[in-house]
Amino acid sequence: MDQTDSYPVKLYIYDMSKGMARQLSVAMLGRHIDGIWHTAIVVHGKEYYFGGSMGISSCAPGCTPLGDPDCVVEMGFTEVPGEIFMEYLTSLADSTYRGDKYNLFEHNCNTFSNEVAQFLTGKKIPSYITDLPSDILSTPFGQVLRPFLDSMVINPGGNSITGQP
Repeated sequence: MDQTDSYPVKLYIYDMSKGMARQLSVAMLGRHIDGIWHTAIVVHGKEYYFGGSMGISSCAPGCTPLGDPDCVVEMGFTEVPGEIFMEYLTSLADSTYRGDKYNLFEHNCNTFSNEVAQFLTGKKIPSYITDLPSDILSTPFGQVLRPFLDSMVINPGGNSITGQP
């Protein structure tokens, strides 16, 4: 593949707990977890993510209020040009990933990143990220917290790709 026809794809990983999950998870959940993960896909010079009422948003890489990512995973390269990618994202934003479809446990930023990574590279994001909601909900404390957590919406800022709030 000619390098000029391919574009790097990265997964930005943020710990929403800022280290608290690592410190408190055993006491609260009875098992160790390293973080509460928010993820985004970086391709074509922008960071794309799904969250809250905005739906799919974008910003310059690392420019959400979350700051610099805790980890960057190189997902490989894609041959999907920017224009086609934006058409794909717009179709997702109008259907599957509208802001009102957000659910902290079942349809979140990590679900989005996983789907987009597979579209672009054929690879899934790490399972420790996608498995985290079921790991938390499998604990007694997770079950107690679920009603509260279900009402939570994560929105790290940025601009909606559809221009809608």
